[in-house]
Amino acid sequence: MSRLRRGPPRHVRYAALCAAALLLRLGCTPAQAAESSDNIVDLQPYRSVETVAVPGTAARVTLVNLNPRVNAWYVLSIGGGAAAAQTYHLENPQPGAQTVRLDPAGLRIAGANADVGAERLCALWPGGAATPLVQARRSGQPYAPLCGGLLYLRSALPGRYTLLESTTNFLRDHVWGGEQIISFVRDEFYRDAFVEEAKPAPAAAAPAAAEAMLPPPARLAGAANPAIALADVGIDLGRGVSGLLPGQWYPVQGAPGIFLSAAQPRAVDAPVAERLRGRIGTLDAVESAALDYLVAFDLAQFDLGFALGTDHPRVGWSDRAPAQQRTPGLAGPDGIDSAAPLARTGMLNPVQSAAVAATFTGGFKREHGAFRYGELSQVNQGSHYGFIEQGTVFSRLQPGLATLYVLDDGTVGMKTWTAQDDALLPRIRHARQNGVALIEVDPASGTPQPGRFVSQWGPGNWSGSKDEKFRTLRAGVCLSRTAARQFLVYGYFSTATPRAMARVFQAYGCEYAMHMDMNALEHTYLAVYTHRGGRLLVQHLIEGMAEVDRKGGAQTAPRFLGFPDDRDFFYLLRRGGSP
Repeated sequence: MSRLRRGPPRHVRYAALCAAALLLRLGCTPAQAAESSDNIVDLQPYRSVETVAVPGTAARVTLVNLNPRVNAWYVLSIGGGAAAAQTYHLENPQPGAQTVRLDPAGLRIAGANADVGAERLCALWPGGAATPLVQARRSGQPYAPLCGGLLYLRSALPGRYTLLESTTNFLRDHVWGGEQIISFVRDEFYRDAFVEEAKPAPAAAAPAAAEAMLPPPARLAGAANPAIALADVGIDLGRGVSGLLPGQWYPVQGAPGIFLSAAQPRAVDAPVAERLRGRIGTLDAVESAALDYLVAFDLAQFDLGFALGTDHPRVGWSDRAPAQQRTPGLAGPDGIDSAAPLARTGMLNPVQSAAVAATFTGGFKREHGAFRYGELSQVNQGSHYGFIEQGTVFSRLQPGLATLYVLDDGTVGMKTWTAQDDALLPRIRHARQNGVALIEVDPASGTPQPGRFVSQWGPGNWSGSKDEKFRTLRAGVCLSRTAARQFLVYGYFSTATPRAMARVFQAYGCEYAMHMDMNALEHTYLAVYTHRGGRLLVQHLIEGMAEVDRKGGAQTAPRFLGFPDDRDFFYLLRRGGSP
């Protein structure tokens, strides 16, 4: 069995476990979470509020639509008299077609699956101890249907942590010097732990798809690039495809609009490499030869979404932010250190399972989601990475940061955020910031170029080692386009610095690119889903990623779909349902 299928090398797991076990024996105990009197609802600038009195009682009911233009999430609060207020986080599964308004007798729902030509009254507070809301909360489901499935009650359940995540979280959160222990393990053992070498394939057929449907191929040197064998790839390209021509795109079997490609940074053609030399310099021999895989999604066929994990990224302060940038008395950069009363589920609503086509892990945790060095560390409270889910602001978007966003009409964009871009905020359905750009448009020439911080480890917040040359497994995303189509491209780099990532993304014609996460298969996870005979089939980009899923005999519960996960993720829903 290959190293990639095993996950982190045995000595990495052993070192981390030994450190945790030693500290546990020393009697370290978890610190208490800081309390905050601020509420995330107050952070929402576009919310609308309705309040009614319940006839014959002292109770009052308040319904907050957290972003009416997105129309996906509501906070329902019921209280009054001697009874303490009870708060519920509701999800509208059809935000573009279904409206919800408050009535003294319940919620009135119009459109979508409600009664044709009329509103449907959903009585959620008839009195007594067994209201539909109480029953839904007691069900223990992260998504409990209400009103015949027209709405869902979201509930926060514990997210699943891998062994690696549990150990590093304990060290970071509860142990003085824990970050230094993690850094030592990472620097000593993770460098090149997942490096994939290109092995020649006997032959490789040309991609079996119309050229007009394919993403732009990479600009490679051509004759110097033999076919590459598919050794550890878990994505099915169909019978007879055992290798790839570097830089070319191959359709994924049974998944229209999804394509796979492979390349090595050293194969980038001379004109592209020469243009990059001024900003990224010369790559070393290891990362130049390392094999990278890319997966492209035709955005005409998919809707892109984003969901927070049950725990990450958090909303409080990052220890990386300089002390002088932190506002005394604030629980976090946005005044909160908790998402309550909102429920972070860490998984997709099961009602969307018929349409889900792919998922991939999101970005850095809050611990690493701010700047310790450079100009961005000295502004905006350390420039904590922002994130928005379903039009709800969990952490404000900050100027200067690489941002992947989705508007209310489904438009997908990537850019370096500016203060002027705040005009887009009422329309943003999802957004995730993660450091600075790998590729961005140069304002002088109007052409895509490596980001100005690509070769600057501290100012770029690239999570480097002491010698600032840390090669490791990394992932990133970019946008590219042809004359008629736009593609979201996910890049898996088996060992790379940001410079190598920029070189490969540039070769594939990306107009903008940003870093995602790094160091382990669970942090660079990508799965494609197909449907056969009423079953959901899971294909992992790298076979070793399957270890993060849950197994029950012959059945698999995929990460992000079958159970709550502690990490944030992106998902793609096929327009019109499953293929």
